[in-house]
Amino acid sequence: MSGTAEGAREAPGLRRRLGTGDAVVIGLGSMIGAGVFAAFAPAARAAGAGAGLLLGLALAAVVAYCNATSSARLAARYPESGGTYVYGRERLGEFWGHLAGWGFVVGKTASCAAMALTVGLYVWPGQAHAVAVAAVVALVAVNYAGVRKTAWLTRAIVAVVLAVLAAVVVVCLTSGEADAARPAFWSAPAREASPGDVSPGGVSPGGVLQAAGLLFFAFAGYARIATLGEEVRDPARTIPRAIPVALGITLVVYAAVAVALLGVLGGDALGRATAPLADAVRAAGVPELVPVVRVGAAVAALGSLLALILGVSRTTLAMARDRHLPSVLAAVHPRFGVPHRAELAVGAVVAVVAATGDLRGAIGFSSFGVLAYYAVANASAWTLGPGEGRPPRIVPVVGLAGCVVLAFALPLASVVSGAAVLAAGAASYGVRRALAARGA
Repeated sequence: MSGTAEGAREAPGLRRRLGTGDAVVIGLGSMIGAGVFAAFAPAARAAGAGAGLLLGLALAAVVAYCNATSSARLAARYPESGGTYVYGRERLGEFWGHLAGWGFVVGKTASCAAMALTVGLYVWPGQAHAVAVAAVVALVAVNYAGVRKTAWLTRAIVAVVLAVLAAVVVVCLTSGEADAARPAFWSAPAREASPGDVSPGGVSPGGVLQAAGLLFFAFAGYARIATLGEEVRDPARTIPRAIPVALGITLVVYAAVAVALLGVLGGDALGRATAPLADAVRAAGVPELVPVVRVGAAVAALGSLLALILGVSRTTLAMARDRHLPSVLAAVHPRFGVPHRAELAVGAVVAVVAATGDLRGAIGFSSFGVLAYYAVANASAWTLGPGEGRPPRIVPVVGLAGCVVLAFALPLASVVSGAAVLAAGAASYGVRRALAARGA
């Protein structure tokens, strides 16, 4: 454990400008993003029935709560940019910090590309890649101008998305179609068998786990609050307050949306939907709301992309300080107080992936690494002492076990690609250590 365990290292340049409200909004901008417009259909399909979807949502929320609690306690102890990269380094050793940071930067860079592509697909499907690149460039410019501007833009985005979701929920729950669909609420989606699917007509434990894995990433945005540890005021109080508040609001919103979708479409139609919220308002007899939902989806994806770039650049900054990434990326802009080189580098990589990649591949690539990141966070929280704000012991245990189980419940392609990413990260650490030893 390095000497920074006794207190945070103040990096030159980063300024503590964010209050609790700002931190909550940034977390909401990450969690209530594009996933709510797309995740319920594949999750319902994996779960096998409406009941399985709600069970998967509840399980994802439990794991997310444990992760959030562990992250909050650690962030209060180590209020530095970098999140679990810092916690793993300080509590478990340099290798585990490196592995967590590697999984986060690589996985979330792919998630950034996925969000950018989502914007393109909703705004201009025929030119999705070009729109995606333009969105990345615009939001990197916003982040470059300073974190306070980012917080205010995120506040506006969250307000728009919540208004759209509220309209969808009200329309669906007050529609006559809701009464007609209730008999199908618990039914399993009718579909052809495929690897990992469950047989129609029932709830499978494996299906519930896979649904929870798919829905978990909708909750994962609270990490963005922790990675801003050097930019919030009074982090020992602000971060532990902001994370559970943001998570609780997100859970309420997601539960309301899930019930509304199942109430109108039923488990069968929801499992087959390609744009579930748009399909739901159309089925509820309000097709004029469909364009509003499309705009809301694009705005939500922009909000997620904005917060993701913010978090990835801060973890890149922390790793560059410790030379786990090129040290040139550790620079902080003297005027704007942001890690400008890290943000430009992350933006460039995301733009390339968004210009050349595909949405499904980008999402699958990121999944395994994010769960590995949170597994390290829970293992780190387990090592906290009673005087260090340690959470109840059951919290990191459930969080760690949940991350491992959900990671290996993902589709095989996601597990294989994610494991390969972590192996590459471990190999890079070994090469770095070998070169350092040779230089010494």
